[in-house]
Amino acid sequence: MAGASSRTGQEGTARAEKARAVWSRDFALFFTARAIARLGDTMLPVALAAGLLLHGYGAGAVGLAMAATAAAFAGLVVFGGVLADRFSTRKLMIGADLVRLGTQALAAALFFSGHVVLWQICAIGFVNGVAGAVFQPGVASTVPRLASDIQGANGAIRVAESAAQLAGPAVAGLLVGFASPGGVFAAHATTYAVSALCLLLLRLPPLAPGSRTAAGRGSKAFRADLVEGWREFRSRQWLWGVIAVWCLYMIAVWGPTVPLVATEVVREHGPRAYGLVNSALGAGTVVGGLLALRLRPRRMLRAGAIALVGFAAFPMSVGAGLGVPAMATGAAVAGMSFWGVMWATSVQTQVPPDVLNRIHAYDVAGSLAMMPVGQALAGPAASALGADHVLLVAGVTSFGVCAALLLIPAVRGLVRVDVAASASGRTAAAPEPSHAEKR
Repeated sequence: MAGASSRTGQEGTARAEKARAVWSRDFALFFTARAIARLGDTMLPVALAAGLLLHGYGAGAVGLAMAATAAAFAGLVVFGGVLADRFSTRKLMIGADLVRLGTQALAAALFFSGHVVLWQICAIGFVNGVAGAVFQPGVASTVPRLASDIQGANGAIRVAESAAQLAGPAVAGLLVGFASPGGVFAAHATTYAVSALCLLLLRLPPLAPGSRTAAGRGSKAFRADLVEGWREFRSRQWLWGVIAVWCLYMIAVWGPTVPLVATEVVREHGPRAYGLVNSALGAGTVVGGLLALRLRPRRMLRAGAIALVGFAAFPMSVGAGLGVPAMATGAAVAGMSFWGVMWATSVQTQVPPDVLNRIHAYDVAGSLAMMPVGQALAGPAASALGADHVLLVAGVTSFGVCAALLLIPAVRGLVRVDVAASASGRTAAAPEPSHAEKR
């Protein structure tokens, strides 16, 4: 009994230490900022699909509006990474949130007025993409500065963002049904205001040992920082190998899935049904985030790639024309993948702090570079082949993506940093065998 009580006490102490390794006042503020911003972002596809369809546009217009944001983001995020290594990441993120507060308020005014022109919506989306490109690189370096348990912090943020995804589409569907798409854009603008306030109250600790701020001024120094970031990125086969595979994923899977699922479900079942399906996706990602909090695989990317297999259920259930309950189930299964946490933690722990923002920027740019291509091609492909066939192909291709990740030795063999460090320490501590032992 005494031994059992001792073990229980030790387990309780371990859990408390693990919680302290993640949670603090400043991490809670960052956690809230990410959750609220994600809430707004998951409302946006519903607003775009419902709003543009209401004004006579089709799936191609929804894809172009989404592609405008994605193209600006993917094209400029690398430069945002250099800025994040040169200036205060917190100030850059606050500024980006304030810009998006203004653009989404403008979009709300356009939809409320009934004067909706596609090029204006695309222009607003482009500005949002530029702001996102300035915001995103700082996220990678902020998490390690706020929590010592980086995987735990990423898992907690993933759960919060997933919970927001669970609530966001449902709220958006209600706002569209009982108010108008303009109400969704107004709510989205408010989420950026809350995010900016949380970041304003945030106090970032000093940079980790080994970090440095990029030196030099002018275009020459800026280019040198870009080149250094690219050199560091290219030197890691597991990093660029994943990005190469992800380009295929964005063109053939994720790019067409987002606009086509939105338009197909809204057209066939209404915005509330789409809100339900997206909420199911959010519920699945909550489960995936909770799994990522508990599972500590030795080879993180291999485990994440295996879990990614379930994503095929999302586009295939919609492409097969199944009912709303079946589509919601497929979305929930798709969301259970914990690849995102495994990937983010690998990047944040395997890359030196002084180039982390730039490496993360190259990672994001490469990951998303092909997404606007997939989104822009979604409409023409749906017109030529049928949206259901495009979604079925996306589901089949997702299996190929998982297989491709596992076929890259550097990806499937990458060992998490703490395990590798522990093994290195044991090797260093092992005594040199005597001559007799050698004989």
